[in-house]
Amino acid sequence: MIHIDGSTGEGGGQMLRTALSLALVTGQPFAIENIRAGREKPGLLRQHLTAVLAAAEIGNAKVQGATLGSKTLHFYANEIRPGNYRFAVGTAGSGTLVLQTVLPALMTASGPSTLVIEGGTHNTHAPPFDFLNKTFLPTLARFGPRVSVRLDRFGFYPAGGGCITVEIQPCSRLSAVVLESRGAITTRKAIAIVANLSRNIAERELAAATQALGWEASSAQIIETNNSPGPGNIIFLELGSANVTEVISAFGRWGATSEQVAQEAVEEARTYLKSDAVAGEHLADQLLLPFALAGKGSFTATKLTLHARTNMEVISLFLPSVAFQAEKEENFTRITVKGNSRA
Repeated sequence: MIHIDGSTGEGGGQMLRTALSLALVTGQPFAIENIRAGREKPGLLRQHLTAVLAAAEIGNAKVQGATLGSKTLHFYANEIRPGNYRFAVGTAGSGTLVLQTVLPALMTASGPSTLVIEGGTHNTHAPPFDFLNKTFLPTLARFGPRVSVRLDRFGFYPAGGGCITVEIQPCSRLSAVVLESRGAITTRKAIAIVANLSRNIAERELAAATQALGWEASSAQIIETNNSPGPGNIIFLELGSANVTEVISAFGRWGATSEQVAQEAVEEARTYLKSDAVAGEHLADQLLLPFALAGKGSFTATKLTLHARTNMEVISLFLPSVAFQAEKEENFTRITVKGNSRA
């Protein structure tokens, strides 16, 4: 039994999600206490509980403590069962994080799977659908599995109610990947989405972003939609190179002007452009698990956050033969993974 103290390190829900993912892949049971102790509302919220129940269904697992607000959980995985599944968060909680919890097990399962996940598709503090579709999943394909996602309905906070469909074609074993060179930036796009809101919000965001970055007006695109239970707004800055497409986002919200929202995305884009790294900080965090399961490989990142370092610590509990080495270079960090393949 692996024991995890959820109050250590970053102290958020990623510790639980990584533990669930690795419990499914390795078959090792775990107990976690002080779940999300570092958050304003500790314990299992709806999206975390949905991730637990989804992992339990896919892994035919026994679970203790799977209730809203629970700060302790015991999880005993069994055999992974690929197939057709439907999971509903029931709130604006992130559906994309539910997907990322069960994906490591299903991408090396004995057969294909289809998932329909209802919940938030565009949430702060979670990878938005567009990042999954354009950044994470194309990078994941280098390891071998083929995963496609379709946005059926937008789900912005606080209304939620979005829906995505996921098709997973697994591979028997993950390939080792080396992603150290980004290459020149070849495409630059600024995209603003407004759901049930004024087009003027998107126009102002795009004007501010393109002017600050010195991009042509032709790089800007507005997406207007009513296919959302509630209102919402997000701006993306898409930077394409030979080896990766980085998608940087910022959310519109009460109390922040369109120009302020745009500036948040611009600052993160400038940090990425100043570096020669392949992965921005969010992609770097999400690549740790597939690299660890592959057992070897390397990639470069703009930086390693506390979130990522905590993720490494949880991974090491389940995969003690895997070692991460982080070397700081002039304008990026190189992460090298050495160990034995578990998927």
